[in-house]
Amino acid sequence: MSKAPTLRLDRLLSNLGYGSRREVQDLIEAGYVLLDGDAIIDGDEKIAVTPDLPTRMTVEDEPLDPLPGLVLMLNKPVGVTCSHKEQGPLVYSLLPERWCERNPALSTIGRLDKETSGLLLLTDDGALLHRIISPKANIPKRYDVTLDRALRGDEAKIFAAGTLMLEGEDKPLLPAAFEAVSDRRGFVTITEGRYHQVRRMFAAVGNHVTALMRDRVGALALPDDLAPGEFRILSEDELAKVFS
Repeated sequence: MSKAPTLRLDRLLSNLGYGSRREVQDLIEAGYVLLDGDAIIDGDEKIAVTPDLPTRMTVEDEPLDPLPGLVLMLNKPVGVTCSHKEQGPLVYSLLPERWCERNPALSTIGRLDKETSGLLLLTDDGALLHRIISPKANIPKRYDVTLDRALRGDEAKIFAAGTLMLEGEDKPLLPAAFEAVSDRRGFVTITEGRYHQVRRMFAAVGNHVTALMRDRVGALALPDDLAPGEFRILSEDELAKVFS
C-alpha cells in the first residue's frame, strides 16, 4: 500500500482557496481548523492528504473543501461564458467563490459557447482534462438541437457520410449521427469539437440553430434534477461513464 502524501497545513488550505498563507495562518492560530475534533494550531504541521480528510477536518465549523482531483458536472445556462478572462458572466461565478482561488485551478473540460446550455464538466486534474478532450479519445457528445426551419429529411445521411465540409475549412467532418424527433428538433452526436461545430453543420445544410443544449458526454447524461446553474461533484462511477 502506498503511503499517503503529506502537505503543510497552511499550504493545503491556501491551495484550496481559503486565503493567503498569512490569512490561513490566522485561521489556524485562532483555533478554527480541527482534525478529528481537535484544533491544530501550527500551520507547519504536516497533514496526510487522504481521501477521507474532508470528513475528518473542519474549517470554521464547515467540512474541508474537496481535495485536488475534483471533477464537477454543471448544467450550464445560456448567457454564461466558459472562460477565465472574457467579459460578462462566467461559468466560474456559479461555483463557490473560494473554489475559484484553488491551486491547481478548476478549468472547463472543453467549452460550450455562450448561447449553448447543458452538460459541462470541470476539473483541476490536467491529465484528466487532456485525456477527455484529446481527439484520440473519440468521446461522443450529444446535443439537443432546435431549428429555425423544418428539416429537409436528408440531414442524417449527410452527417453520417463523413464528407461534410464546413465553410472556411479544408478537412471534412468525421461521421456524426442525427436523430430527428420532430420537423424542427433532433439529437446530433459528434466526436469532434470544432468551433461552433453543430451550428455550422446545420448552416451547411441550409438551416439555423435557434437553441442548443448538450445532454450527454460519453454515456454520462445530464440529470433531470440538475437545474440550470447548478452543479455537483462526480462520483468515480459517473466519471467512468464519460469513457463508456
